Amino acid sequence: MKAVVVRSSEELAVVDAPEPAPGSGHVLVEVDAIGVGYVDVMARRGEYPYFPGAGSVPGLEVVGCVTAVGPDVPEGLVGQRVLALPAFGGYAEKVVAEADRVFPAPPGTDAGDVVAVGVNAMVAELALHRARVASGERVLVRGASGGIGVLATQIAHARGAEVIVITSSAARGERLRALGAAQVADRTDSALPGGAYDVVVDTVAGPDLGRHLELLRPNGRYVLCGAAGGVPGPESFEPLLRDFHRSPTLFAFSLNSVAPGDLRRSWTRIGTLLEEGRLSAVVDQRFPLAEADTALRRVESGKPFGKVVLFPR
Repeated sequence: MKAVVVRSSEELAVVDAPEPAPGSGHVLVEVDAIGVGYVDVMARRGEYPYFPGAGSVPGLEVVGCVTAVGPDVPEGLVGQRVLALPAFGGYAEKVVAEADRVFPAPPGTDAGDVVAVGVNAMVAELALHRARVASGERVLVRGASGGIGVLATQIAHARGAEVIVITSSAARGERLRALGAAQVADRTDSALPGGAYDVVVDTVAGPDLGRHLELLRPNGRYVLCGAAGGVPGPESFEPLLRDFHRSPTLFAFSLNSVAPGDLRRSWTRIGTLLEEGRLSAVVDQRFPLAEADTALRRVESGKPFGKVVLFPR
């Protein structure tokens, strides 16, 4: 089969690789679409601790058909179309994944659309769920044009929140308004968006985290679920103590900490939003597997609106 391996922090290569075999508790998936995320950028750079390193295959999310199962996995999974979350290895024509990290794909949906929702929707949905976003609250989404941000905007709106987004252009702002944003702020403007917020969803982090942390209302919740802007310095967290009397909460969120049952429940809630038309996939660009390097560099550039997707065939 064809697969993409990391040669170095600057090079990916398409290679002929042996077909993987599912071990105990695992399934084999024939891949139809692959999600490209910022975590893959970090993996190639050597900045993601769970990635094995040079010579390994990136990719944490695929959509495809289960073609074989290992011991202790129900045979009934064979033939099912699924979203699978492998422990890397997704940039390939076939991949193995743990059976409890495989979720049914909505029937009749495009594989690229499903993977564009996929992991990013789970991050957004669980982040907002854990932040207890309620109807009528004000939610600020930082990095709103990215794969997580466009879904967090829609899901917060579906929960009845007033959603304010930060993005980089008027054109992107209009697209976000169509997805449920009530107000749009320009990230190139030195002034921060006005008002105070019950919840901030931040996929950017970086040196400006502290300025956004200061925007929380009393008892506000700040959810950090990405660091596309880099790791913030210690001074970014000073508002937590300076505004101690306002009881702010800051928590980091990663799917790596989420039990399979909670992932499945989140995917069920996401499926309901899709069925009701309150959530839709946003695909930025589609690339063949052979152009994985181009796809990854697009994600690294910060230019996508929504999700970049690879197709093995």
